[in-house]
Amino acid sequence: MILLAITPGQGFEPQAWRQVLRSGVDGFMIREKQMPTGALLGAARWCQDTAPEVELWVGGRLDVALASGCGLHAPEVYPEIEPGLLPLSRPLHTETQWPARMQAEQLLISPILPSPGKGKPWGLARLHQFLDSLPVGGPRLLALGGLDPGSVRALAHPRLAGLAAIRPFWTGEPERAVAAFRRE
Repeated sequence: MILLAITPGQGFEPQAWRQVLRSGVDGFMIREKQMPTGALLGAARWCQDTAPEVELWVGGRLDVALASGCGLHAPEVYPEIEPGLLPLSRPLHTETQWPARMQAEQLLISPILPSPGKGKPWGLARLHQFLDSLPVGGPRLLALGGLDPGSVRALAHPRLAGLAAIRPFWTGEPERAVAAFRRE
């Protein structure tokens, strides 16, 4: 199961970021909308130096993703990106978005379970019905929203590569969260 940790939007905190980067996560998404370009680029490069084995994504900043050589997570209203320019991740909030976004390398299906400020959740039944309808291949699919280690078994589906989360990795001990997700 792929585990993608998303930063909580509280700025660059090297000690906390290092702990999450070295906790055993497979990917790390910097989602720090308030950070100026230079600081964001510096943070991305710091992440690459600190944990080169962890796949890095930058949220909403094509310039920083290109300059640091990492993937871009293009949020909902982001302009279309030229195919092949860089690894691309997109959100998937409804099934109707699939045809337009199926060329991305990664899709974050969200929100799966209730999550603060994220609207009506998909729920597990709807998620599984959608996943059952998909062709083999295509983008890596990660579930996002309201997930914790206790929901992993119910979430399991052959088409789902893993999950993305914020709170489990940033509250408490990220190593324990990783171990709990992987144990389930």
